[in-house]
Amino acid sequence: MPDVLEPLAAGTAVLVTGAGITGRAVLAALQPLGVQVTLTDDNDTALAALAHDGVATVDPAGAVARIQEFALVITSPGFPPTAAVLAAAADAGIPVWGDVELAWRLDQSGRYGPPRRWLVVTGTNGKTTTTSMLHAMLQAAGRRSVLCGNIGDPVLALLDQPADVLAVELSSFQLYWAPSLRPEAGAVLNVAEDHLDWHGSMSAYAQAKARALTGRVAVAGLDDPTAAGLLAHSPAPVKVGFRLGAPGPGELGVRDGVLVDNAFAAELPLAPAGGVPVAGPVGVLNALAAAALARAVGVPARPIAEALADFHVGRHRAEVVAVAGGVTYVDDSKATNPHAAQASITAYPRVVWIAGGLLKGASVDELVAAVADRLVGAVLIGRDRAAVAEALSRHAPDVPVVEVVTGEDSGVLEKVETGVTHVTQVVDAARSPLAEAVMAGVLQAARGLAGPGDAVLLAPAGASFDQFNGYAHRGDAFAAAVRAAVR
Repeated sequence: MPDVLEPLAAGTAVLVTGAGITGRAVLAALQPLGVQVTLTDDNDTALAALAHDGVATVDPAGAVARIQEFALVITSPGFPPTAAVLAAAADAGIPVWGDVELAWRLDQSGRYGPPRRWLVVTGTNGKTTTTSMLHAMLQAAGRRSVLCGNIGDPVLALLDQPADVLAVELSSFQLYWAPSLRPEAGAVLNVAEDHLDWHGSMSAYAQAKARALTGRVAVAGLDDPTAAGLLAHSPAPVKVGFRLGAPGPGELGVRDGVLVDNAFAAELPLAPAGGVPVAGPVGVLNALAAAALARAVGVPARPIAEALADFHVGRHRAEVVAVAGGVTYVDDSKATNPHAAQASITAYPRVVWIAGGLLKGASVDELVAAVADRLVGAVLIGRDRAAVAEALSRHAPDVPVVEVVTGEDSGVLEKVETGVTHVTQVVDAARSPLAEAVMAGVLQAARGLAGPGDAVLLAPAGASFDQFNGYAHRGDAFAAAVRAAVR
């Protein structure tokens, strides 16, 4: 076997991009190897803090100018290939690894003992829930499993933990920068428009996801045409599909209300579909994907059923915050793209939809057309709220819409003409904290649209960084506003 760490010989000059959690994990992993590390980031404060700790640093312009000095670049996943320093490395023929590529190579090298069995989960929607279910199944079966990747701690930070199996959630960014990864089993749950601003095209985004399907066992959702197509073209020797319907040969699915494995066994019952503790069809699909990966490493049916029975939905993932006056208030702030928002909305028959934020280049027309008959109202926030309003005017013109805007936005708001109520509600931009003030305005508007039997659902279809610190901050602000309103 070739030396997977050849570019990391002692004394080699390595450039690390990114001074956040991932960058620090990379620094810690490289330190025992004796390489000469320089770190760059466009965050001057973070760069200065690391320099104070004795790390050699360089600003991005300096990194570009000095790129020929380095034998390898290791990047944090948020840096796209168009970033100046990475483009300069590519032009100079210098290899670029992501943190997951580094973790894979370190693990394969045996530096942390026998290589682990990697079980990888990716997809546009449902990654975190599926990976968490998988980890629970492995633990219920008595396997030494570590939960890592995009879900929490970087894989690099946990390689020294005692484990036989890694349950790894990976984003398209992480997979793009991990070309050598060959997991024991990997799953692509679904593929829909997301992060097109980073990847440049839907095709490039899908191909990044496909890197999860290059190991021994490839698993994909057959109800999703793009994921099914990736599975068909996978080089994996074992291909397994999962679907909501009855499973054919080589598939997992649902028969007579029971999750069934017809891939690793013949029509093996696994668990009751009605017991999956995630609302809607997406919860069943997540459970099937997790079960497929668990079965790929020999987990029996009983621990799969036990894990699902005891499973708890993570924060901000279709989390019921309160039920008051017959209205259910649901925090799915993690629904940061249209595909995830659609899955969330279809779990409820009547929805007051809270949407908006940063759409990242994705269209919401298909989403709105698919859920129009479930919407009883919409409350829109954030930078790209006009795009959502326009989609509603085209595909759901009878749905009342309230746009909640801050004072500085109200003067430039472009009104969307519809045949029904379209209200602009202005929040004073001077109020502090503004995020909480915005969400209080959202709840006021949503309660005015909702009636008994309805769900007020935060499933924004966009990222949160225009008005919040992240999806968790957005979800916490929503939950706080709900509790204040219904107490």
